[in-house]
Amino acid sequence: MVAVSARAQARPQARLRLGDVARLIAVWLVSSAALALADAVLPNLTAQAPWVYFATTAVAGLLGLVFRPVLVIVAARIGWLVVVLAGLVGQALLVYAAIWIVPGISATFWSAFWASWIVAGLATAAAWVGSAGTDDAFTASLQRRRVKATPVDDPEVDGVVFVQLDGVAFPVLRWAIQAGAVPTIRRWVTSEDYVLSEWTAQLPCTTPASQLGILHGTVAGVPAFRWYDRELGQVLIANRPDDAAIIEQRATTGVGLLADDGLALGNLFTGDAPRAVLTMSRLGGGRGSAIARQTFAWFLTNPNGFTRGMIRTIAELAKERWQAARQHRLDVLPRVHRGWTYAALRAATNVLQRDLNTAVVAEEMRRGTKSIYVDYVDYDEIAHHAGMFRPESLAALDGLDRVLGTLERLSTQAARRYHIVALSDHGQSQGQTFRDRFGTDLGELCTQLMEEEVASLDASVEDWGRADSLAEGLSGGGISGRAARRAAAASSRHVNQDADAATTAAISVLGSGNLGLLYVHSKVRLTLDDLQERWPALVPGLCAHEGIGFVAGLDSAGVPWALSEKGRVRLDTGEVIGQDHLSQYGEHAARMLQRALVMPEAPDLYINSRVSDVTLDIAAFEPLVGAHGGLGGWQDRAVLLTPRALADVLPTDHIEGADRLHAVLVAMLRAVGQRTTVPEPPAPLA
Repeated sequence: MVAVSARAQARPQARLRLGDVARLIAVWLVSSAALALADAVLPNLTAQAPWVYFATTAVAGLLGLVFRPVLVIVAARIGWLVVVLAGLVGQALLVYAAIWIVPGISATFWSAFWASWIVAGLATAAAWVGSAGTDDAFTASLQRRRVKATPVDDPEVDGVVFVQLDGVAFPVLRWAIQAGAVPTIRRWVTSEDYVLSEWTAQLPCTTPASQLGILHGTVAGVPAFRWYDRELGQVLIANRPDDAAIIEQRATTGVGLLADDGLALGNLFTGDAPRAVLTMSRLGGGRGSAIARQTFAWFLTNPNGFTRGMIRTIAELAKERWQAARQHRLDVLPRVHRGWTYAALRAATNVLQRDLNTAVVAEEMRRGTKSIYVDYVDYDEIAHHAGMFRPESLAALDGLDRVLGTLERLSTQAARRYHIVALSDHGQSQGQTFRDRFGTDLGELCTQLMEEEVASLDASVEDWGRADSLAEGLSGGGISGRAARRAAAASSRHVNQDADAATTAAISVLGSGNLGLLYVHSKVRLTLDDLQERWPALVPGLCAHEGIGFVAGLDSAGVPWALSEKGRVRLDTGEVIGQDHLSQYGEHAARMLQRALVMPEAPDLYINSRVSDVTLDIAAFEPLVGAHGGLGGWQDRAVLLTPRALADVLPTDHIEGADRLHAVLVAMLRAVGQRTTVPEPPAPLA
C-alpha cells in the first residue's frame, strides 16, 4: 500500500486570505464603476448619488450569496433549459431586487437585465487581468465553492483520478515535453514524480474498443467504431446510447475498473461504476445526472461563470472559423472542410464539456469518491479536423495540460489523498482522405468491383455523440428534459438515417478511420473463398488499388490471412507467400490483426489503407485529416503517465492491448487500498 503522509491527509481549513479580500474589494469597485457606466448608457436606469452604485452592487452580491444556492437546486431539478434561463436572467433579477431595496436608484427590469450584463462583463474582464487568465479564475472559483461534505469512513485509502487525454499519441506528447510545452506534464516527468511510458492500443484502435478494454477488461466484440451486428441484424454505433448499452451489457462482469465506489464521467461505458455522468451507456434510461445538472447550474448562475462560458464559447467559434480560413488561405495540406456545424460542436465539447468535467471531478474529490475516470476529448476533436501538429491541436494539448494542473491544485482540498493517472486511449495518424486522394470512396470502389449496390457509412460520428451526451446528460424531467432529448435526437438524425440505410442494405461498407469493414448482411460470415466465388473481382481489385495496403479475412478452413497485391501472410503462423506487406505496419501488426479478425463480430473483409514509408501518411475512409482505427503511423501508440508512488505495479514488459492495461490500472487501485470488497472477475472462457 502507498504510504500516506499526515500533511497529505490533513484537510485544509477554509479561511479568508488577504488576497481573497483584495480580489473581493477589486471586483466590488469594478462592479460599482460598471453600474455607473450602465447608468450613463441606459435610459431607464437612474441613480441620485455616486454612493448608490457601491450600495447596490454590495446588496446584489449579498443577495447572490443567499439566493443563488436555492436557484442552483431548483434549476438542477428542472433541467438544462432552466439552467440556461437562470444564467441569462438570474443575475438580472438579483440586480433588479438590489435596485428595489437600495434608496436613490430606480430602473425597469430590462434596464436591470442589461446592467447586469455590463457589470458581469467588466467584472469578468477585471478578473481575467487580475488572474492572468480564466483558467486560474475558474480554479479559484471551484476552490472557493462550499458544498456539504461528509467525512469518509476510510480516509487511509487513497483515491485515484484516471484522466483520459483522448487521442494523444505518445510521440506527440513526448515532442511537446521536449519542446517546453505542457508545463505541468513536463514538471511531473522531469522531476521524476511521474513515469512516462507508451502502450500499444489493439486493433481497432478506437475509443470504443480501448475504453471497453480499460474499463471492463475485454476488447472482444468491438471490431470498429461502428459495425453490422449479425446477431441483431443492425448497424451498431458505439456512441449512440442504446447501442453503447448493448455493447457494455455483453462485456460487463460486474467488477469493472470503477466497481468500488467509482464514477464514470464523459465516457462511452461505465466500468461498472455505481454512478455515471455524461456516460453514453447510461443516457438512454431517462433523466440525466442530477450531479452534472447541479454543478452546471452552480457555474452558470454565477455571473462570472456564465459570462466566462459565453465569452469562451463565442471565442472558440470565432477562433475555429479563423483557423479554418487560415488553413484554406495558406493551402495547408492535408486538410478537410471545416464548417459552422463543426465549429459549434467544437465549442460545445472544448469549452462547456471541459469545464463541466473539471467541476464534477472537483466535487467528487471533495466528496471522497474512490476512483474517477474522466475523458477529455479536446485534442482528439481538433486533431481530427486540423491535423496532429497544427497550432490549434497543440493549443488544445496545452489546454489539457492546464486541466491536469487544475486537478492537481483541487486535490489539495479533497476528502482523501488522490493520485492522478493520465493516459490516452489511442493515438492518431494523418493524411489526405481516401476520397480526396483517389477521387472515390471505399463504398463506390466496392460497388464497382462487385457490380452491386453497396451502402457506405463513412460520415464522422464522434463529434455528434459528444454533443448529444452533453445535451441529454444535462436534461431533466418535464418540458425541458423532453426538449433536450428531442434536440439531441434531431442533432444526430442524419447519422441515424445513414445507419438505418446501411442496416437495410444487402451489402455495406463502414469506415473507421483508415480501417474499412465490408459486410454481406446475413447470419453467416462469408469467407475469402465465398467472396472470391461470388465476386471474383473484389479481393484482387482491392489489393491492386494504390490506396489499399491490405485486406484480411478467413478462408474456408478458418485460417486468417492478410492479402496484398504482392503477397499474402498467414496470421496465425506468420507464413509469408511473396512479400511481407505487414512489416511496414510494425512487428505487432500480424498479431493485432489476427486477434481482431477471429472475433465473431469481425466483418467478412477488413480493408486497411496504405501507409507511406516516408511521411507515415494514411488515407482515412472518413472525412478526417487525423484518424485512427486501423494500422499505420502513430494511431496505436498511446500514453500512460503514472505517479512514481504507483510505478511499482507497472509491468517490466510492454503493455499491448487495453485489456492488459486494465489489469495494470486495477493493480494501481489495489496498491492504494481499494478493491478490497470487489471480487476477482471470472476466468475467461477457453
